[in-house]
Amino acid sequence: MRTAVVIGTGLIGTSAALALTARGITVHLADHDPAQARTAAALGAGTDEAPEGQVDLAVVAVPPAHVAATLAEAIGRGLARAYVDVASVKGGPRRELEALGVDVTAYIGTHPMAGKERSGPLAATADLFEGRPWVLTPTRDTDHEVLNLALELVALCKAVPVVMDADAHDRAVALVSHTPQLVSSMVAARLEEADETAVRLCGQGIRDVTRIAASDPRMWVEILSANPGPVADVLAGIASDLEATVDALRGLQSADVEKRRGGAAGIEDVLKRGNAGRVRVPGKHGAAPIAYETVAVLISDQPGELARIFADAGRAGVNIEDVRIEHATGQQAGLVQLMVDPRAAAALTAELRERGWALRQQ
Repeated sequence: MRTAVVIGTGLIGTSAALALTARGITVHLADHDPAQARTAAALGAGTDEAPEGQVDLAVVAVPPAHVAATLAEAIGRGLARAYVDVASVKGGPRRELEALGVDVTAYIGTHPMAGKERSGPLAATADLFEGRPWVLTPTRDTDHEVLNLALELVALCKAVPVVMDADAHDRAVALVSHTPQLVSSMVAARLEEADETAVRLCGQGIRDVTRIAASDPRMWVEILSANPGPVADVLAGIASDLEATVDALRGLQSADVEKRRGGAAGIEDVLKRGNAGRVRVPGKHGAAPIAYETVAVLISDQPGELARIFADAGRAGVNIEDVRIEHATGQQAGLVQLMVDPRAAAALTAELRERGWALRQQ
């Protein structure tokens, strides 16, 4: 691949363009809003000038509702040798293309499993896709050269290719991406009119659950409008669990011993099934999840404190596998949770204590 066109210069399109440009590909940028394409160009993602001839690859990075029409127009004028889209749903756009009578041999639907709560070209980064799954949905009609160019795109963006059926992909993202967005938003919505005293008690748990609730509502309406059935199916299962959990909690309120016992069993059941599901979430580098030990360190909110902790861990020869920060309410301090291999926890604890850090038992 030597040349590419990116149509749609939001977060995903501009990030792909930045990655391609950084690896020597000549990238042309196009957007229904020329100012957005100029912004992406100013960031170093490519040029907002139209290509003089056919390019190797066209990357369509527009909202799902506009994917088919944008692809049909680009394919109709022979813009590229191969075409991909990066929308978060795959079955619908392909069926729309086929209904329009478009030759789909030069097209393959793809979906990079990466993103941020922020949108637009200013949120884009060249490393957004590094190490992330990038789904490709070829069919028997897909030309081999087109598949190879799509795989080259994934490699240039340093992502990990995953081949799936389009409809299977849509059911999968309904479970692991689209439904979590709605559930996060519904939990966060409980905070909108909550008493200020209650809100001040927010800790890391509520921050973790509601993080993605900060996403752009307009973008998510477009995404969910393209995949409503599979998302509704997952939510129906959650609704059933919610109803059973509410009944169990009511049982715990009862004066009847048997109802309380049944309520406790119901709560334990949903929590255990949650445990079982959680362990299936891939761990570091996509490998099986590992049970890390947590070393909790009290830290002041001052420049350089995190760097000192990491440097001291390095002196102990300990690799920090993951890190979380919980900020103290109303104080310039917090709790840093360092996740490490259990075999390294004792050495790290000793080193940090020797260097004057205050540790908290977990």
